[in-house]
Amino acid sequence: MDRLEQLLATAGPLLRRVDALLAGGAPPDHEVWRQLRRVRLLPGDAAHAVAALRPDDLGDAAPQLRAEARTYATLAASLPAPEEWSGSAAEAYDEARRRTATHLSGGVDSLDDRLHASADLIDALTTWMQSSRESLALTLAETLGSTEAIALSANNGDIPAPSELAAAAEVAETVLRTVADAYDRGADLLHASSTLAEPLAMAR
Repeated sequence: MDRLEQLLATAGPLLRRVDALLAGGAPPDHEVWRQLRRVRLLPGDAAHAVAALRPDDLGDAAPQLRAEARTYATLAASLPAPEEWSGSAAEAYDEARRRTATHLSGGVDSLDDRLHASADLIDALTTWMQSSRESLALTLAETLGSTEAIALSANNGDIPAPSELAAAAEVAETVLRTVADAYDRGADLLHASSTLAEPLAMAR
């Protein structure tokens, strides 16, 4: 159990209280509404979504992809040239050999280029997951010690006072903003690597 999981367990009652109060409304001009539109989840669900990010699950994926890229490079370099073979058949073979080698390694959008780019993306996603978890852990730690959290834990009445609704909105806005900012960074990473989803064309 890492720091985020520990803090999320401690913050569970607070987040459930905030979710319940927020479901009943919040001050109409509060910033929490903008964050709700960004995340489209209540704070408790949003926090658990970040906690579900598992950077360790990616494990050795990036090194394995880079090893496969080296294998393609080695294969491309090992394709035999015609050498003493000549004539139109030799020229056609050599042209096909060069195309295949370029497709495997060294060419623009070659197989090993794709594998290296995929490995770089995995490294970036791993770092993003770790930083997202750390950011949320820091936010939860600060939130648990806030005056709003103290006010919400002190009063669990069935009919919330306006001050409780305001406190819940403050806590929700803080948690949701952290989650929304993290997911925006993740979306930017995926957008920047969108070409990896395009079909790989054979060199001509």
